[in-house]
Amino acid sequence: MPKKKVSSLRCPTCRTLVTAGAENFPFCSDRCRIIDLGKWASGGYVISTPITDPEMLESLLEDRSANLPNDDDSSSSKH
Repeated sequence: MPKKKVSSLRCPTCRTLVTAGAENFPFCSDRCRIIDLGKWASGGYVISTPITDPEMLESLLEDRSANLPNDDDSSSSKH
């Protein structure tokens, strides 16, 4: 009878070995889970490769320009 393979990996925060059945999987503890959440919230994790899709770049530029205040609107409110 073959042995059942136990799935495990390293905690992303402290690198401790964690089995798949652990309560906080993939983290070793609630502390490591909170530390990881803090990194996400503070912007500690970023996408390191530039966006090269022309359609996505165009969409991002359109969104950015739509969210910027319009100079005409701000000058008309100074009356």
